[in-house]
Amino acid sequence: MATTKLTALLILWQFTIASTLVLQSGSSLRTVRLRRTNAKDEKTTEAMDLNLEEMFEMFEEADQKVSTKDVEMSVTMSVALPWLPRPSGLDSFKLAGDRGLDPLNFAKNKDDLVKFRSAEIKHGRLAMLAAAGWPISELLDGAIAKQFGLPADLVGDGLAPSILNGGLGVISPIYWGIVLVSAAAIELTGLSLKPEAQATGDYGFDPLGLYGNDLKQKAERLEQEIIHGRLGMVAIVAYAAQEFASKLPVTKETPFLFEPIWTYLTKDLGSFDLSRGFYEIPAV
Repeated sequence: MATTKLTALLILWQFTIASTLVLQSGSSLRTVRLRRTNAKDEKTTEAMDLNLEEMFEMFEEADQKVSTKDVEMSVTMSVALPWLPRPSGLDSFKLAGDRGLDPLNFAKNKDDLVKFRSAEIKHGRLAMLAAAGWPISELLDGAIAKQFGLPADLVGDGLAPSILNGGLGVISPIYWGIVLVSAAAIELTGLSLKPEAQATGDYGFDPLGLYGNDLKQKAERLEQEIIHGRLGMVAIVAYAAQEFASKLPVTKETPFLFEPIWTYLTKDLGSFDLSRGFYEIPAV
């Protein structure tokens, strides 16, 4: 009987120890699992945080790209120089003949733009007169001077007097006086004009009524004048450079540009003579 009780106590004591060990093992396992879970959660949180940061960075980059793209799309390119953006100063005032050409950004605002356009119109009008007067003087000066018994003012082989050709010293001082007074009068008149009139060169001079009253016709006339003025400025510079280099009048070097069409209809055209109308290089 005593032996049976002792055996039962031993079994109970072993069971108690085993239960305690099991409980401790379970607790340890739960602790390990919790630690692993917490570690995973921390890693997941870190990963989520990193993803959010990266996401915001992506959003910022996307916003910058979109804003940059919008800016690029809003940039207008120059018509005259398509590889350059149109200068913003030219948009301060709408003008005829505007091709977006201002690579040095002279016109930064409306006042600058009006000032330079006024100067361009004056130079263009003067250049148109000079581009016509230059060859006319070379064609008719000798005949007119001979008719009135006066000496011809042409230089050398019939060159028009200029800074490069020389001969300006023989021009009458009266002529220079008239030029200076006329230029001063025009400049003083221009100072009293409104900016809109200065920008169009409107001095109220239109005796033939070519300007017209229709807005569309006025716009066409302004466009035509500025284009012809620019062509005149290029032409007069070409005349001076050409005669300085060749020492021949432009009317002789390119006679087909300055002689009447009937001259070619009544004379030998020289159709197969390639030297006609071109400068002959003297033999060395």
